[in-house]
Amino acid sequence: MATDENQNSPGNQEAKEKPKKAADKRRTLRYPIIILKVTGGGQKQHLFGYAKNISRGGLFIQSVNPREPGERFVISFQIPKTEISVRCKCEVVWMRKYNPKDKLEPGYGIRFLDLSTGVADAIEDWIKKQLG
Repeated sequence: MATDENQNSPGNQEAKEKPKKAADKRRTLRYPIIILKVTGGGQKQHLFGYAKNISRGGLFIQSVNPREPGERFVISFQIPKTEISVRCKCEVVWMRKYNPKDKLEPGYGIRFLDLSTGVADAIEDWIKKQLG
């Protein structure tokens, strides 16, 4: 006859518990976007990148030479097939270097620092329309 001790042993408890996923810290909607030309000034003068997704608060830029977290620069781009033009200061908040063993794309995430409320609202409205 099995005892409660066997069922409640630490090893048995670990087997029953499912691994917890890290919480998604995103607070705003995101949508995939292809922006062929993103320009930004700063120490590296001009940046031409490939934007992969956008939210009212920031953007992911795919790049094999990602900028470093904390780096600030002015960015400008237009959302394709819209009148939404963005030009603002931004800050790199995270980066991922190229790793041939990793399926994740190299690049960096930026946070818009002084984007006007009107442009942020236009981006969010555009995302909602794309999501249906």
